[in-house]
Order: sequence, then structure tokens, then C-alpha cells
Amino acid sequence: MRIATFNVENLFNRARALDSRNWAAGRPALEAHQRVNTLFEEPSYTDEVKREILRELSRLGLRNGDSARLARLRQNRGRLLRRSRDGTVTVVANGRADWIGWVELTTDRVDELALTHTAMVLEDVGADVVGVIETENRFALKRFADAGLVEGGRPRYPHVMVVDGNDERGIDVGVLSKFPLVAQRSHVDDVDSGGRIFSRDCAEYHVRTPEGALVVVLVNHFKSKGYGGKVASDATRRRQAVRVAEIYRSLETEYVVVLGDLNDTPDSEPLAPLLRETDLRDISAHRDFDDGGRPGTYGYCTARNKLDYVLLSPALFARATGGGIHRRGVWGGKRGTLWPIYPTMTGPVHAGSDHAAVWADLDLP
Repeated sequence: MRIATFNVENLFNRARALDSRNWAAGRPALEAHQRVNTLFEEPSYTDEVKREILRELSRLGLRNGDSARLARLRQNRGRLLRRSRDGTVTVVANGRADWIGWVELTTDRVDELALTHTAMVLEDVGADVVGVIETENRFALKRFADAGLVEGGRPRYPHVMVVDGNDERGIDVGVLSKFPLVAQRSHVDDVDSGGRIFSRDCAEYHVRTPEGALVVVLVNHFKSKGYGGKVASDATRRRQAVRVAEIYRSLETEYVVVLGDLNDTPDSEPLAPLLRETDLRDISAHRDFDDGGRPGTYGYCTARNKLDYVLLSPALFARATGGGIHRRGVWGGKRGTLWPIYPTMTGPVHAGSDHAAVWADLDLP
């Protein structure tokens, strides 16, 4: 059995604010989007809340109109704002109950050649089970798998599942599997003293192999370092690591895989509860793991860019025969020459992802 993780960076549509080429504008837009939607949920809009709503809408370019390049204001029922002819803009809703609406991020179509390269990565890796990071929804993932990943005239992955998570930008986690999914569980509502834990989900999938082995796969995408303050982001990732470790310890099976984009390095304190305080083993520690001369999985793939993991329970690590990192779909540095890439990739926009795929081979009974 080969199991892999791959951050596909959305398949068909991706928020414009997430485009790394536009990050100077994208990062503050993401922060404003998150903040204003949080403010909208206040039961009562005080004068201070109203001022802050207007401030965040201005950051998004939505003060004087409902549409802007990076975001759109939806006012589906009732009204949030009154825009006067003299240019005055007033928040007329007095609380959440007065209107129905939100701010959503505008999207662009993903480059078609990039989509082809995403499929080529998955074909080359040839995993039996893939934890997919940053997919829009199940329909997008299934359309992609049914059309682009075919074996003998049939879809390579007949079992496709995504549960919508907590990220309003439409970047969820899911699974592609050749083997039946016999159980699944979402952890989107898990909470601790700090509130809701997972930025997306810790999706739990129970897979039955043809030989009858039960493997539990926990698919994760931890809080990004990309926006928000470092202290808060680190704290969120640590809470997520603590909870995943708890879920792992609670499972009544010896074959468990924790995988995904954990958005931090192996020596980081936020990941310590998962990487250093459990008996999970990173497949990259296996003697027959091939990292292609670089330990990282993102960007330039240096050690400080190791963000993607396949972690195995002791019983699974004992049955591991090797693994590796697949980078041919990642643009190799500024000129694309740091490692071999697909010849049809002529620029960063054509990359299948800015994350490499990571896999582990397991000899199951």
C-alpha cells in the first residue's frame, strides 16, 4: 500500500488573495476578510463595531460598492449599509439579526496547464490513498479524479470524500482512495478553552485494504504562517497539534497515519505535541526514504521549508519499506532549475503546486 499527501492548491478555482504574485495586497485582504466576517456575527453592533466594520470594508475596497477585485459583499436579506449620494457610508444594521450576508473572496480559474501537472504528479506518485490538501469541495475533487486520473478506462480513485471545513476561502481537506472508506468522522466542531480548534478540519477516514487491514488516516492542514500575527498563529498550530495527538491516542487500531500540510518545521514548538510527544514516526526518518537531496517540501525545499508530513504509528512504521518526495510539479526556484520539473512547465503559473507530494510505502498483511 502506498499512501501520500499532496497540497494541490485548489483544483479549479482559487481565491485571488491567495495568489503569491499578489501577496502584498492579498495578505491584508485575507486579514480584513476574516476580521469583518467575525464582526458581522456580533449580536449587537455598537458604535465601535460599526466603525471597525467600515474600516475593514475600506481595506477590502468595499466601502463604496459591493464588488472589488479581491472581495465581494453579499447583502442577501436586509441591509448592512446605506451609501448616500454625498459619499457618506453608514452601517444601518444594528446587529446580526437585522440582515443576512457576508464578505466572500473573489476567485480566478486555475491555469489549465497547472491542473494537468497536478494530475501528472498524482499519476507519477501512484498512491493507493492520497490525503488531498486545499481542494474546493467534493464535487471539484471527484470531477478532477474521474476525468484526470483514469486506469484501464475507469477512475483510479472510485472513493472520493471531502467534508467542508472551517475555512471560508474554500480550501478543504479530503481523500482519494482506491480502497473503500468504511467510516469517516469530521472534527470541525472540536473546541478547547480557546474556542474552535481546526482552521479547516482533522478529517478522519477509515480505509479497508483488499487484504482486510483497517488503516485510519487523519488528514490535516494546520494554520498558515502566511497571515496573522506570529504569536497567535503559533498558538493555533500548537492547539491543533495537541488535539490531533489526542485523537490519535484515542483510536482503537494499530494502523494510523497522520498526514498533511502542518505549516511548520519538525523542530518547531507548535508541532512538538504531535512530533515529539507521541510515538508517531515521520516517514522521512526511514532509511529508504528518498528526499532527492533536499529535506523540504515547499518553496525552495530547504530544511526550513519542510511543511508536509506522513506520520506513521509504530506498527505501520515497522511495516514501512520506504518513501519519498515528488517535486517535478513544483517550480524549482526563481528559474525552475533547482530540480527536474515537467518539460511543459515553462513558468511558475504552470506549477502543479508550490508543495511537493510526500509518500510512504507500507507492506501490510
